[in-house]
Amino acid sequence: SCFLRHARSRNYVSESEVCKLESVPLDFGDYHPLKPITVTESKTKKMNRKGSTSSTSSSSSSSMMDPLSSVLDGTDPLSLFAAAADPVTTTATMDNTRKKRDKDDSLAVGNDFEPWSSKRGEILARYTTTEKLSIVSGSFFRKATTTGSAVSEKVRTRLEELDDLEEGSQKELLNLTQQDYMNRIEELNQSLKDAWSSDQKVKALKIVIQCSKLLSDTTVIQFYPSKFVLITDILDTFGKLVYERILTMCVDNRVSLPDNFSPESVNDTAKETCLNWFFKIASIRELIPRFYVEAAILKCNKFLSKMGISECLPRLTSMIRGIGDPLVAVYARAYLCRVGMEVAPQLKESLNKNFFDFLLTFKQIHGDTVQNQLVVQCVEIPLYLTLYSPAIDWILQCIAYRAPEVLLTEMMERCKKLGNNALLLNSVMSAFRAEFIAARSMDFIGMIKECDESGFPKHLLFRSLGLNLALADPPENDHLQILNEAWKVITKLKNPQDYINCAEVWVEYTCRHFTKREVNTVLADVIKHMTPDRAFEDAYPQLQSIIQKVITYIYDFSLLFSVEKFLPFLDMFQKESVRVEVCKCIMESFIKHQQESTKDPVILNALLHICKTMHDSVNALTLEDEKRMLAALINGFIKMVSFGRDFEQQLSFYVEARSMFCNLEPVLVQLIHSVNQLAMETRKVMKGNHSRKTAAFVRACVAFCFITIPSLSSIFTRLNLYLHSGQVALANQCLSQADAFFKAAVSLVPEVPKMISVDGKMRPSDAFLLEFLCNFFSTLLVVPDHPEQGVLFLVRGLLNVIQDYTWEDNSDDKVRIYTNVLHLLSAMTQEAYIYHVDKVDSNDTLYGGDSKFLAEINKLCETVIAQILDHLKTLGKDETLKRQSQLALYFFNTILAHGDLRNNKLNQLSVNLWNLAQKHGFADTKTMVKTLEYIKRRSKQPEMSHFTDLAVRLPLQSRT
Repeated sequence: SCFLRHARSRNYVSESEVCKLESVPLDFGDYHPLKPITVTESKTKKMNRKGSTSSTSSSSSSSMMDPLSSVLDGTDPLSLFAAAADPVTTTATMDNTRKKRDKDDSLAVGNDFEPWSSKRGEILARYTTTEKLSIVSGSFFRKATTTGSAVSEKVRTRLEELDDLEEGSQKELLNLTQQDYMNRIEELNQSLKDAWSSDQKVKALKIVIQCSKLLSDTTVIQFYPSKFVLITDILDTFGKLVYERILTMCVDNRVSLPDNFSPESVNDTAKETCLNWFFKIASIRELIPRFYVEAAILKCNKFLSKMGISECLPRLTSMIRGIGDPLVAVYARAYLCRVGMEVAPQLKESLNKNFFDFLLTFKQIHGDTVQNQLVVQCVEIPLYLTLYSPAIDWILQCIAYRAPEVLLTEMMERCKKLGNNALLLNSVMSAFRAEFIAARSMDFIGMIKECDESGFPKHLLFRSLGLNLALADPPENDHLQILNEAWKVITKLKNPQDYINCAEVWVEYTCRHFTKREVNTVLADVIKHMTPDRAFEDAYPQLQSIIQKVITYIYDFSLLFSVEKFLPFLDMFQKESVRVEVCKCIMESFIKHQQESTKDPVILNALLHICKTMHDSVNALTLEDEKRMLAALINGFIKMVSFGRDFEQQLSFYVEARSMFCNLEPVLVQLIHSVNQLAMETRKVMKGNHSRKTAAFVRACVAFCFITIPSLSSIFTRLNLYLHSGQVALANQCLSQADAFFKAAVSLVPEVPKMISVDGKMRPSDAFLLEFLCNFFSTLLVVPDHPEQGVLFLVRGLLNVIQDYTWEDNSDDKVRIYTNVLHLLSAMTQEAYIYHVDKVDSNDTLYGGDSKFLAEINKLCETVIAQILDHLKTLGKDETLKRQSQLALYFFNTILAHGDLRNNKLNQLSVNLWNLAQKHGFADTKTMVKTLEYIKRRSKQPEMSHFTDLAVRLPLQSRT
């Protein structure tokens, strides 16, 4: 136990020199692994002998073999591109590829085409009704058939079933709400799938016919677009089922048809079934179901003939001319375009004919029949016209897709010639390319002005134009005139919902092309329109969108907050959840775009207000993820605030922030780190020589940390911050404050729970505590003793706490900590410590190697060793022998590194520990061999000859 009097004297400087890596002069002519690899051309000879592999003879002059080239059989894949390949072959290959790609482009629809599925949800959400709806429900139940009936009987029954549907077997369900109606349609869709899977093909066809008939009914006219979406879903399902059924019939010898099959490769059975379907559909009496059901299975024409689809499309287009109601007709045209784009996008002529047919019948919309129908249903003309938009938009989108400029111009001219063409004009702006519209913005504004006020709402036309100008820029000279013309119309809108829908779109145009003055004017106008009667409460999504657009284009925050109406605009967000979302958007933009730190009072006040709004939204129900996100945004802001050399102002800001954000723990942690950093910056500026003023300031920083840390809930956060802040106080020569931090840390250790939450999971705290204490010991080496507290009062206090702490039964962490204490005590006995804090005298200077001081350390040491040996004894049971072996070796290594083994008692203790480690065969032989080799190597160093005797006394035991 005379350990410490015989702690090894260390000369840290010479030890450091010995441990340095040996420097070797490098000849740069040598091969070096980080040098760029030079790939050399290799000539390859192929051997044609059976069973031989190809051998490579390299013409490289380099002696170093490139490891990659051997794998690649001498050819470097990148150099193949550079190789002078046969130009004829290369050109031919490229031409073929280009032709194939162009062909594919003309055949298939690319990713730049917006599919119908993306419009579906929007239509269902927009065209709703509160009126009662009706639906015809068929009696879809199989009649019992006798098993022995002849084939002719079966055929007759099927034909009767089809007729049955067209006559009296349906009953009408009245007074359905919109939701009930949608549920019934969904049930029909499911019935169709069920009937098909149970091989009731006639029943499936009856369901589809019945559903198609519903599309001729316009009694609740404002719901028609949504009804069209729901019923065409069923038609699509039917078309897919029929196509897949016929496709499965084409499988010969388990080989299915390729994607681009020709009708010749289809067998007769499949063709006959396919014709059968077309004949069944041709016998449907009513025009609308006959048209829709045939259009649904249009793709099946591929099984019959190459020209099938191209012959069918014009016929179906002509069939639509027989539909009297213009609304029903335009949706039938939309469905034909939809199917056409799916199965034969290259047949654009039919699509164009479809549209020009529509233009010829366009005047029907304003005819007497329609007007009378609208009077009966009490529907205004502007509302009625908006019902056409989804269909016309879709038809035009199909036509305009990859269409040449000439065609677009021709269509625009045709639309101009029609009277009351606002509806068409809107669809043209929705469907045509944004660049095409933007380049002709003034033409479109002229056409919008000429439109009849009583028809399609003008503000919707301006909205459509604005959407295009958000995607493409108009000619520069027209920028201001366009904005003035649009805003003249928008600002006159009385209905707040119409107004905000338009203004939201034009804000982006304003931000893109104008200065903060114009943006301010637009925001002021929005506030003026949306404040009366709290209209803003129904327009939060649009107002949010406006904020998003403004901060997307004005991300210089000094400029943004100098927009006078920006903060008043934020005040319209009165609903807390929306307000917080908007604040988050602003803070995300600030953190993303703010490159340099700021002290601009306008920015600081505005952002503090925004952060305060986010912080105040936190309550007991707020999720941890949400808290983390808010804290990260506030911390991002705090890090960007800097008052330069005005440190006092900086501290005042942190004090204010602490009072504002006290409910978010990560923000308080960030503030403590920031204040510690501020203290260290002060030290740096003063080069460690504090004046009276800076000393007082640093103490103020330390006090800030000392009173903030206890308010944190996480115990390890508190421990680490006490240690960190104590180190900062020590570095700034605030010795009594540093002592206070370290004492607080010592007194907190007993409160460490057995289990702590880490990333939402409970984990044992031992490993975290061990890590913290090791860091703490490293700091305690340089902390000078307090003149009134006795020798090593902090170390003693910590040892008492460790002694009283309740450790897990199966844990050896207590012994590992004690072993680390021995490292600390050994370092404390040295004449000069391994490191110091600048301008702080540690115990090596204070005591100057005084014998009483060393004796105190010795006593402490004896106590610690006794504790370690006691613990080793308790591990003598069978189940703990492995742990005993590991700990004995761990303690042995500590003595080897820090003890003076010329002392006999210590020498004997180390031999005993070595034997104990091996005693029960749990020692790792490799480790023991390496340790012994290390001892023998050390024995050759000056003043280490006693290691030779030690090595002799350390036997290596075999496992047997």
